Amino acid sequence: MWSAGTVLLVLSMPLSAMGFLPGLAAAHGSRVQSDDANFRLLASDTPEVLPEFADKKEYMEYMETVSSLPEGFAVGTAKGTFVSEEAPLLGNLPIKATVIHLTKGPSDNWAAVFTKNRFPGAPVIVGRKRLASRGPLHALVINNKVSNVCSGGDGVGNSELVCQAVADVLDLPGGAATVLPSSTGVIGWRLPAKELANDIVPKAAENLQSSSALAAAEAICTTDRYPKVRSKTLSNGARLVGIAKGAGMIEPNMATMLCYIMTDATIPKTKLQSMLSESVNQSFNSISVDGDESTSDTVVLVSSNQKGEVPDEEFRAALDFVCKGLSADIVRNGEGTGHVIRVQIDNFPGSDHLARRLGRHVVNSPLFKCAVSGNDPNTGRLAAAVGSFMGKFANDEDISGMTLTLGGRVIFSKGKFVLEGDAVEKEISQHMSNAQFDEHSDYPPHQRFVEIGINFNGAGSGKAVVMGSDLTAEYVAVNADYRS
Repeated sequence: MWSAGTVLLVLSMPLSAMGFLPGLAAAHGSRVQSDDANFRLLASDTPEVLPEFADKKEYMEYMETVSSLPEGFAVGTAKGTFVSEEAPLLGNLPIKATVIHLTKGPSDNWAAVFTKNRFPGAPVIVGRKRLASRGPLHALVINNKVSNVCSGGDGVGNSELVCQAVADVLDLPGGAATVLPSSTGVIGWRLPAKELANDIVPKAAENLQSSSALAAAEAICTTDRYPKVRSKTLSNGARLVGIAKGAGMIEPNMATMLCYIMTDATIPKTKLQSMLSESVNQSFNSISVDGDESTSDTVVLVSSNQKGEVPDEEFRAALDFVCKGLSADIVRNGEGTGHVIRVQIDNFPGSDHLARRLGRHVVNSPLFKCAVSGNDPNTGRLAAAVGSFMGKFANDEDISGMTLTLGGRVIFSKGKFVLEGDAVEKEISQHMSNAQFDEHSDYPPHQRFVEIGINFNGAGSGKAVVMGSDLTAEYVAVNADYRS
């Protein structure tokens, strides 16, 4: 029997180099086509560190093997077009709809976390109402391209119209009240509700299938470069499968980020909500691409109740696993991202929450982000970012014993830099270069990070891990021409 550690070691090279591709995907996307049955079993879940990939085809074939839906779920997607009332000169624009259907009936066991932005999208307003009512959930509907935020007309009414279309086409006994909407895309535009309700949603319902979540992961994307799926099988055979989108406007209190986690494990609603909130704090609230908080953030966790219960600790660990994996994928998939920065903070003289804020301050520093982009070991920018935060928010704390590391190398200790000679400079630059990937890439070639350590060495007990991205010209290019 192969251990999980063995699998991670073996998969540190591109899958094509191991002879698993092409021909990786099984008929229903649930198993790798290998002669080793044990490998096939393990490959149905995503590992903590994904394999390396040679190209997008290899990545997508691998994703198909880990995207098998839990029992009791079906997903369908469809494409359409619309003309924006706010920008008609742009002509016909593409839009996609995704429907997630609980095929065995409505479920009371669902939870959600939404953005804290004071200008939330209409779907968030509807979602909060659904959650507060404690009613069951029977379907979800997601559209990309238009976020339905603060637009002219009746944004909430448009969201409800799309929910009613889902209820009608699926003949849901609880009606639109059992459908949860989400939208992502351009802020300020009216939702093309009639096009969605009359054409695209019915087509998505016609395309419902119960084998793989990958089509849904693709359809919810906007400026994402590739779909994101994470999965975990529990001891009783139940599965958690999560999909997410998000590439820009990524900042704690989540991001321009949508995430849907489906499970067939039976977990009571009260436990689901507390578990999800805790997992979100440790994952989606610990990432940043550009420091902008979105108006549409939504994370939903829903159970079809088709498998029995598992210990709370096991389910919580699996949920954390899926959420942390997806949050890392979102940063790596960030608009124009060419490096992912991971900041580990230990012994912080304050709360974990304040430690996370320090981490975000570092990964949001434009000067440091640019240095990382250029593989420039400008360590002064890192120290300056830490010092700036501590001066503003923890000025009375003793930081004399603080140590900074970059790529495992101590660069700052007891108030002084520890940088001696060209060899150290080259070592740090090489660490950054090893973590680099093409900011135009339409797949994640590897899972390496620019590793930053901030240790206050006994000053406190706060800790956090925060991930962020570098800042490239490609990020500017994407956001200079976003609407078209």
